[in-house]
Amino acid sequence: MNAAIGLDFGTTNSAIAWVVDAGDPILAHFDAGAGPTDTFRSVLYFDQGEDGQDPLTTTAGPFAISRYLNAEEKNGRLIQSLKSFLASRLFHATSIYGRMYRLEELIAIILRDLKAAAEAELGYEIDKVVVGRPVRFVHAQDASDAELALKRLLAGLHNAGFREIEFEYEPVGAAYHYESDLDHDELILIADFGGGTSDFSLLHVGPSYRDGRRGGSANEHRRDSILGHDGVPIAGDCFDGKLIRHLVTPLLGRGAQFRSQFGNPLEVPSFIYNRLERWHHLSVLKSPKMMNLLIELQREAYEPERLAALIHLVRNDLGFLLFRAVEKTKRELSDGFSSRLRFAHQDLEIDVSVTRAQFESWIAEEISAIEQCVDGLLERSGFATRDVDFVFLTGGSSFVPAVRHVFEERFGADRMRFGGELTSVANGLALRAQEGAAAKRART
Repeated sequence: MNAAIGLDFGTTNSAIAWVVDAGDPILAHFDAGAGPTDTFRSVLYFDQGEDGQDPLTTTAGPFAISRYLNAEEKNGRLIQSLKSFLASRLFHATSIYGRMYRLEELIAIILRDLKAAAEAELGYEIDKVVVGRPVRFVHAQDASDAELALKRLLAGLHNAGFREIEFEYEPVGAAYHYESDLDHDELILIADFGGGTSDFSLLHVGPSYRDGRRGGSANEHRRDSILGHDGVPIAGDCFDGKLIRHLVTPLLGRGAQFRSQFGNPLEVPSFIYNRLERWHHLSVLKSPKMMNLLIELQREAYEPERLAALIHLVRNDLGFLLFRAVEKTKRELSDGFSSRLRFAHQDLEIDVSVTRAQFESWIAEEISAIEQCVDGLLERSGFATRDVDFVFLTGGSSFVPAVRHVFEERFGADRMRFGGELTSVANGLALRAQEGAAAKRART
């Protein structure tokens, strides 16, 4: 069997798909305990055991989530959103229970488990793959940062056992997915909203570009069909963080005061709550040094119960569960005009209301950045909104009404297309791999 493989390594979710001969893409499925799923959570769980003396075990994906949720005592460490650190020169390695792990090692563990699960379903080893990459990496300030991110991602892929690796922009992968059923040519804008980045590509798609009907090779037409790319380091994680900032952190001590050693009141440092806005940063607050600081702040706080709630959250490693509740609230705000964020664990209880209007006011700056990025891409490419036939929105945050409004306002609701929010990129990358393999065979 000759399969072409596409891999979407995402900030929050990953997926892998293959195309056999000229067939349709097939997504790998993973046993998540509650049933099979075609997405693989990009998460790691390091389990120290209930007494802290057991051998350290590491699991990834839905298996890691299940192990974390089933643990009676949260003695382990849950790590997510590693992709968002690829371009950061401040993150080289982290200590996990006394052992240092480089970023590339952690990514390789996720990819190795994903690869093994896919191989078990496919029936043979996967060594050649087309891998998605964002147009703009989070934390990338220039081309050298992007080069660093690709170098790290490549190392993680090699360490996971992939041998032949080709990168493709993630929105281009989504374009292949969108194009697969077209019987005519279109000029489309792809808007791909991931966990860490929002990426945009303007390109021609359709049989003339897919099949090389314009004369010459299909590869030449593919190169000519791509008119421009752009992206911003803003997406689902950022939106979740705004809900945490405005709804949760005030209950945990943001803005609270404590007595300084000189007797005058000072405000609890804001950097603590900035960490809470990304749940995968919560483990930093669980270090002995930070826990001692939190306990000291609680002792001197004018409202110690608010700091006690924060300590409970950190000590019990509840970041994942809290953000799961936040994601539920965000989804409800996409379907309706109000919601309640509810979260409870032992003595910690959060129950606050929120309206869609409030949420949209909190993310207004981010929405403006998305608007500017889309407008800039069109201007640099030399096209007006009227020239674009359709806009294909994909990724989890494409459901957010404020995000959809950006495109509906510019292009009209009748030109919006949706689908495969968590899997379109993997499907398209597999089609991209199949096209590349066919072109290679034609040359030999």
